[in-house]
Amino acid sequence: MESINDFIKAKEKNKKITMVSTYDYWSARLCQMAEIDCLLVGDSVGMVVSGYETTLPVTIDEMIYHGKAVKRGAPDTFVTVDMPFLSYQVSKEEAVKNAGRILKETGCNAVKIEGGEEIAEIAEKMISVGIPVMGHLGLTPQSVHALGGYKVQGRTEEDQKKIIKDAKILEQAGVFAVVLEAVPTSLAKKVTEVLQIPTIGIGAGKETDGQVLVFHDMLGFFEKSPKFVKRYMEGGSLIKKTLKEFKKDVEQGLFPSEEHSYG
Repeated sequence: MESINDFIKAKEKNKKITMVSTYDYWSARLCQMAEIDCLLVGDSVGMVVSGYETTLPVTIDEMIYHGKAVKRGAPDTFVTVDMPFLSYQVSKEEAVKNAGRILKETGCNAVKIEGGEEIAEIAEKMISVGIPVMGHLGLTPQSVHALGGYKVQGRTEEDQKKIIKDAKILEQAGVFAVVLEAVPTSLAKKVTEVLQIPTIGIGAGKETDGQVLVFHDMLGFFEKSPKFVKRYMEGGSLIKKTLKEFKKDVEQGLFPSEEHSYG
């Protein structure tokens, strides 16, 4: 992906979009080498990297720091940065200022915000001044307390109608894509069918226009994973094994050997 136009073209050609959420130089570099379509610097960094229980404590400065690192690692890949909690909800003016700062300081291509009708005018304002915006519906982690926890959204007919309505409103506001998180497959299919812009799912089934997973989740760095995560390797176990081997080698005098020493 080089621009937001490529997202629309991908949907038109029925080409599935791949997106990975990651937070640093080396993982971004690997993603670019693997030709992942786009990267998301998610505010999930607060939970994955910093160990917070939610994404709420994450700041603009933290997102900019990680955004810079990711863009340095993947300079030729489309990169979107999450706008953290209360960086865009307060006012249009503050949203534009914060989003502009993110793009200017990170060199990334777009920002992502959570919510539907209630933030549509904010999204529209940012887009009107040249800031590309990606939407996010369903389970919106910044609203975890209001939603009553991390659980599947769109179970009732009323909730489904609202998500579909919100998706249409976001499209009208000008967002170039919408992330659908933790919603039933049937609902994700309906949303995907009514939109001209692509949907990117995470825990939303296979009927969306693309899929996103967190780098650390798909590589199995954590002991447990959500239902929607496919663990492509058991990275945590492999790394732990390696660290134990290093400890053993040092304790037994096997490392460093002559091979790893200077004469």
